[in-house]
Amino acid sequence: MKRHAVLLATTMFMLVPFAVMVAFAFSPSDPSQPFHGWENFARALNVVPFGRFMLNGAIVALVVCVLQIAIAAPCAYALAKLEFRGRDVLFGLIVLSLMVPPQVLALPLFLLFNRLHLIDTYGALILPWIVSPFAIFLLRQVFKSIPDDLLHAARLDGFSELAIVWRLMLPLAAPTVAAFAILSIVSRWNNLFWPSIAVSSESLMPPTLGILYFRNDEAGDEYGPLMAAAILVVLPLVAWFLCAQRRFIAGLSLGAVK
Repeated sequence: MKRHAVLLATTMFMLVPFAVMVAFAFSPSDPSQPFHGWENFARALNVVPFGRFMLNGAIVALVVCVLQIAIAAPCAYALAKLEFRGRDVLFGLIVLSLMVPPQVLALPLFLLFNRLHLIDTYGALILPWIVSPFAIFLLRQVFKSIPDDLLHAARLDGFSELAIVWRLMLPLAAPTVAAFAILSIVSRWNNLFWPSIAVSSESLMPPTLGILYFRNDEAGDEYGPLMAAAILVVLPLVAWFLCAQRRFIAGLSLGAVK
């Protein structure tokens, strides 16, 4: 009972910001004016091109996720099942890279993309994240647990190494791939730091950056539309996670280190 009480208290504490967000979203910015319950949501959708922001966020998140898996799968297979010189050193470097905060690389990346004339393009939002050390690490752990006999049988059937990755290894790791896809898309969807540096055009802004349109240091923040926009950003992620939570938990368990 004590453990349940602690978990319940922790959960309630974590839900407080969401409760405040909902309360402000359905509250009038000016109490003296007539107010309808969905007015703030209407302003969030109409005052700025919020639909475009959501589309940008979806494009970036999905493209990054697909490219991360496409690159990580062959790398993880090589580290898990192929013998070559320096394999352990390379894996150690990948694990070490997990400890580097992405903010540390922001300035070098900005200078590089500026020289390549990619700042304020979709490329600036996508390319820095297409190689995911975490995805390589996670898939390697799963691939190592797959018996080598399956690989030998596939080679006898004429499968190439890439065919083994895409037609054998990846389907067997489907729960882990799904779990990583959720983490990847949530990470890109919620990212604010890099887009605030990489893009300035309204047509390229993701939803997290678009929310800032409702901030005004001189006239004061419009908390109602700001919180309504925040809810619109959060809802797709919550719905998707609720639909995929079983696969998410199974995937992380499958990728656990033995």
